[in-house]
Amino acid sequence: MTTTSDGSPRQPHPFRFGIVAPLLSDVSSWRDQARRIADHGYSTLLMPDFPQLQPVPAATLMIAAESAGIRVGTWVYAAPFRAPWLTAWEAHSMTTLTEGRFEMGIGAGRPGIEDELRDRGLPVPTASERRRNIRDTIGELRRLDGERRTPVAMAVIGPRAQELAAEVADIVTFAMLPSESRADVVTRIRRFRNSRDLELSMHVPVVGNAVSPFMAPPDTDIAALRAADSLAYLPPDPAAAADELRRRREETGVSYVAFGANVADSFAPLVAELSGT
Repeated sequence: MTTTSDGSPRQPHPFRFGIVAPLLSDVSSWRDQARRIADHGYSTLLMPDFPQLQPVPAATLMIAAESAGIRVGTWVYAAPFRAPWLTAWEAHSMTTLTEGRFEMGIGAGRPGIEDELRDRGLPVPTASERRRNIRDTIGELRRLDGERRTPVAMAVIGPRAQELAAEVADIVTFAMLPSESRADVVTRIRRFRNSRDLELSMHVPVVGNAVSPFMAPPDTDIAALRAADSLAYLPPDPAAAADELRRRREETGVSYVAFGANVADSFAPLVAELSGT
């Protein structure tokens, strides 16, 4: 069991699960997939923010929220692409239109985003400017929300981002580099100063021999992940994966886990077993 900053035991958050579901087929088939994800008991359907490679997240998520009745979220807004007030307005609008079933995921940008920004004629902000963008976005969202609070999931790696998330987020998503070993990631999460008992999260882009689209590069070295005992990998057997996730929660406190849509059906037994426990 994880502990508080003073060393006392902390009760873990219940498990819940999200599915990152990019639009890879026709809209009708994707809508049917969203309904299956909801029927399997997943907590949240999540949409990646890849300009031009995917539809705008908000519009796509509204389809899922309306047709499947599921909670929805961004995984995650890439802050360097967006003005803080515009992101906050969109997120607040989603909370209003889904009647509180939206969570805003936001991060400072994925690897290689600098080239994407240059290709679109946008400035490349520094790390501190990106963090300020995130802070301003969340502040504006809180102002727009008023008494209603949109949950904010912030993706982090470095210590400065972790400090900001500890202060302003509701959910902290620990992003992982492909080269990071299990021991390194566990140490990083356990050092996080979670004084507000925030929900801790991670995404798992590789299950068995399947790499989930938009969660990791298609040429990801799966053998290297296994060799590093990487937390970016899970075995394909739902029972074995469930045992591994229990171990991870015991070691780190991570209770909110996101998979790719390509394993949503096969991991339904895992979700039925662990959700809410």
